[in-house]
Amino acid sequence: MKKFLIILLIIVILISTCLLYSRFIATSGLKVKEYKVVNNKIIDEYHGLKIVHLSDIHYGSTILEKQLENIVNKVNELKPDIVVLTGDLIDERLEYNQDEIINQLKKIEAKLGKYAISGNHDKPIDDYNYIISESGFKSLDDTYELIYNNSNQPIIISGISTNYENSSNMGIKTEQFDKYISNLSADDIKPIYSILLIHEPDFIDNLDLNNYDLVLSGHSHGGQVRLPLIGKIFTPYGSEKYYDEYYKINNTDLYISSGLGTSKIKFRLFNKPSFNFYRITNK
Repeated sequence: MKKFLIILLIIVILISTCLLYSRFIATSGLKVKEYKVVNNKIIDEYHGLKIVHLSDIHYGSTILEKQLENIVNKVNELKPDIVVLTGDLIDERLEYNQDEIINQLKKIEAKLGKYAISGNHDKPIDDYNYIISESGFKSLDDTYELIYNNSNQPIIISGISTNYENSSNMGIKTEQFDKYISNLSADDIKPIYSILLIHEPDFIDNLDLNNYDLVLSGHSHGGQVRLPLIGKIFTPYGSEKYYDEYYKINNTDLYISSGLGTSKIKFRLFNKPSFNFYRITNK
């Protein structure tokens, strides 16, 4: 009986330690995941283009003003050309202070622009749109923008708003982008490289990936809670097929951010808060 109680106590201590670690240690700190993205379409003017990819902040969860300030400082240290946010900045289930978010995000500096799309938790959508606009980001929900970098040949960046509640209208959401691409004539200067922002990665299977060289996504949190050898325990609808860091789909590179905040439960395990940093090169 005494031996059984000792074993039981050890098990309780181990479980309690794991839970405390997952809640307070594993959800703190910040990891920058750096990737080199090679594509021979990249001309010299865009060689070495630096993109910071933020996602799934879920402000009010484990990310509050102090943590967001640290993220912003780290982003600016990298001196990015472009900063993108692929959804779930806020969370309708959490309390958040709009001014706190705006005061930090507007400090992000990006030479060529800051862009965002909405995630399934970015509600109320009017609050989200206000925060994005006041923070100096341009919303790419179902639209696109041409980006020039010391060249008359642009790259194009487009975005799709969350498809969590309805993934059947992807054609409508890409209509502006598709119309622009299809109307290009032989005499027009065509974008040399195409970037897509999409929150839920699984829905890229509903798209013509021939139109996109690089797809940046979030939503999966990389599983949020992971175990050695096993990997992710759970990923939400919309990231059940694609949830890891990187996939090559035909000629398209898909990168998925593991996110910064937490959703549903305030736990992370073997999956520190992180954002992605890409260097786009031609060799």
